[in-house]
Amino acid sequence: MTFDEALSRCGVIAILRGVTPDEALAVGEVLFQAGLRVLEVPLNSPDPFVSIKRLAGAFKGRMVVGAGTVLSVADVDQLKVHDGEICISPDANPVVIARARAIGLEPVPGVFTPTEAFAAIRAGARHLKLFPAEAASPATVKAWKAVLPKDVKLHAVGGITPGTMKNWLAAGTTGFGVGSNIYKPGKALADIARDAKSFVDGFAAARTGEGP
Repeated sequence: MTFDEALSRCGVIAILRGVTPDEALAVGEVLFQAGLRVLEVPLNSPDPFVSIKRLAGAFKGRMVVGAGTVLSVADVDQLKVHDGEICISPDANPVVIARARAIGLEPVPGVFTPTEAFAAIRAGARHLKLFPAEAASPATVKAWKAVLPKDVKLHAVGGITPGTMKNWLAAGTTGFGVGSNIYKPGKALADIARDAKSFVDGFAAARTGEGP
């Protein structure tokens, strides 16, 4: 399953900041059963590459697994070694983007201005992370989509709820990164399952225009 294929099934990326290797598979299974198909383990989590390796192996062909908070070429190389597929960053470092592309990973750099967006595109990015989305708006996406290449996809990250996805999608957003509203350390699996399902259902409704 490619990143684009996973997003076509559900455009919600679960950000597992703080997840530990010992709980990663149980959390991953709950999220898979809820309908999520993309997992991000930020590199400021405990032993993140161990979690990525375990998740990538357990869910190969069923979910796309990668790293978040990727800031250096060394991080990119380690991500490849540990079987990650997507390389998500809070910034748009052209060296990180180029390295990810060169070794077969999908870079998703963080951008907040058209200047950053086009710099990331020139470096090879075809997925962009609008971050922090709560400081922008669907109108931002609509304006950007008028000038960005048609194959470039935008993902809103930060402050997204099931009820706000409809307007973002209508403006041209492809997907969403969701962190503590789905997972945070110490959260019970049943609560993770419930909240993940609410985002999956909210995305499905928003995509068909049925959201609030």
